[in-house]
Amino acid sequence: MSDMSRIATRYAEEVWNQGNLGATDEIFADGHAYHDPMMPGLPPGPEGVRTRVRAYMEAFPDARVDVHEIITCGDVVATRWTWGGTNTGPMMGGPATGRRAQIEGMHWFRFEGNRIAESWTHADNVGLLAQLGLVDLPAPQTA
Repeated sequence: MSDMSRIATRYAEEVWNQGNLGATDEIFADGHAYHDPMMPGLPPGPEGVRTRVRAYMEAFPDARVDVHEIITCGDVVATRWTWGGTNTGPMMGGPATGRRAQIEGMHWFRFEGNRIAESWTHADNVGLLAQLGLVDLPAPQTA
């Protein structure tokens, strides 16, 4: 496993699963940019990462991320993961639903040296909202 893969795994294990937000200072570059369609406009650097993680962890205190695959190419690491927990805290300005949800997603990390300089996340956000009962999905159409 490459150093970059270990750092991406550390983000999942230490920051998300263990709640060690202080580790973001070692993992992410000072000018890090986070690209998340569900949370646009995050502050730069480790503070933006902490803001994002706190928001999800307040809504899903028992959440866990499991990394299933890591691909490294040049200065980029891609991870495929599942994430889920029980929505017992407020989310997106609304009250907790008490429902459990699990989604799949991917992160694309660009490194500068041994720190993540830029992150993109793509997750099944519609599936998350549907599992929480916050949106209705249309019934599948038959041919």
